[in-house]
Amino acid sequence: MEEPEPAGAAAPPPGLRSLLPPREFLCSRKGQLLLAEAVLSFIIFICYIASLAASFMMAPLLEFLLALFLFFAYASKLNEKFKGLYWPLTDFLRCVTAAIIYFAISIAAVSKYNDGASKAAGVFGFIATIVYAIDFYITFNDLVTFLKQGSSDSPEGHKSE
Repeated sequence: MEEPEPAGAAAPPPGLRSLLPPREFLCSRKGQLLLAEAVLSFIIFICYIASLAASFMMAPLLEFLLALFLFFAYASKLNEKFKGLYWPLTDFLRCVTAAIIYFAISIAAVSKYNDGASKAAGVFGFIATIVYAIDFYITFNDLVTFLKQGSSDSPEGHKSE
């Protein structure tokens, strides 16, 4: 019989469970937004494949891959390991462009195509636009906070005081 480990010792989970992101990241606002973005982008991608508007399928595929990459990058704390890239700015630009692209292709899919899959992709696209807009609003607030802290540390900020 194996003896149970003490409560303080946390062994890594065996097998495929080690690939899953930590529970605290999944419960965080950023984790939930990135997961929602990835799921919505995948659903929209599938809808566009099944529709007459198949020419729009590339945008949701790229957004799905980017959201999935950032989800696992934030979950595995790559943003803390690679300091050369300012992650919130990259995430902000991704969210702004995704919201604009989803809004544009959703309007085109709903107004131009008459099949049900195109209409469903358009409706999910409008929902994704809202999710991406919420994400870029939150990320924008983080950017503003960072820039305010950076400007108070600069020499010009000390001269004006």
